[in-house]
Amino acid sequence: MLVYQDKVSGDELLSDSFTYEEIHNGVIWEVEGKWVVKGALDVDSLIGANPSAEGGEEEGADDQAAKVVDIVDTFRLQEQPPYDKKGFMAYIKKYLKILTPLVPEERQATFKKDVEGAVKFLLSKLGDFQFFVGESMKDDSSTVFAYYKDGKSDPTFLYFADALKEVKC
Repeated sequence: MLVYQDKVSGDELLSDSFTYEEIHNGVIWEVEGKWVVKGALDVDSLIGANPSAEGGEEEGADDQAAKVVDIVDTFRLQEQPPYDKKGFMAYIKKYLKILTPLVPEERQATFKKDVEGAVKFLLSKLGDFQFFVGESMKDDSSTVFAYYKDGKSDPTFLYFADALKEVKC
């Protein structure tokens, strides 16, 4: 199994059990999250029963059950307050100064060019995002952006690809 850690904080942010699509010339990884129920054993789904279709009543939710987003729960991502445009631009300028030297030298020129389009894309969706950081909540670490793409009911997560270090577990 491969785990992707934030190069700055060392926090685990993703694993290869989640498929990603490269967007903006590989600067950003787009990953589909899913809402899941945690802490409940749903016997009906395990045996294929559907109480409402079979004339039965659906029972109330288990007190121990919680609906969570798989990526947020698995990697213990911590939600952060939203950015306004000014705050986001201050963050991204500072963050790119940290990230750019971590990009492989042979990719530096294309990264600097392609990251501009990626930042414009992020800025255009700023009001739609939830913002997350890794478990340690270290300053200057990567921000993970989540939003509901095209009206989907499950969130889509965005990562700066060059901020992730692949670690074999």
